[in-house]
Amino acid sequence: MPAGDTSTIASTARRRLLLGGAGLAGLLLSGCGFRLRGPQRLDFATLHVNVGELTELGASIRRLIATTGSTTVVEDAAQADARLQILGIDRGREILSLTGAGKVREYQLRQTLRFQLLDKSGRAVIPPTALSASREYTFDDSQVLGKAQEETLLYEDMQKDLLQQMMRRLAAAERAG
Repeated sequence: MPAGDTSTIASTARRRLLLGGAGLAGLLLSGCGFRLRGPQRLDFATLHVNVGELTELGASIRRLIATTGSTTVVEDAAQADARLQILGIDRGREILSLTGAGKVREYQLRQTLRFQLLDKSGRAVIPPTALSASREYTFDDSQVLGKAQEETLLYEDMQKDLLQQMMRRLAAAERAG
């Protein structure tokens, strides 16, 4: 057999093995229930949110609810199947470490979102709940403007994480209730 034929056979066998392995991996993942996380359906058709739609937080919440495809936000609380009440969102910054000269080297940023979900009759479906997130970052006083922007981005990232956690709780609450 010429040397070119053996490399072609080996290449074809390798290709078949890779395709077979990819197919097997696909079957295993589908068999275990794996699926990409996407928007989760909420079990109530209408929802009232007590945060204005013109605020950054209110707009973000409404956008996440709109992606569920199952729930619409209504402005009249009496017309809603459920009421989402944002009880507060708090931010904090704490010094983690100092340099030998006594200047701040690292900060820890904290953000807490407190909320509750009430049904049409005012009964708490989700009692007052607090979700927290934190991030750490190094500080350099020679780059104050850049570090201020970094801090803003970290707070935005934490808020997105907290809203995603809240949406998962909202999706699970009605299924359990």
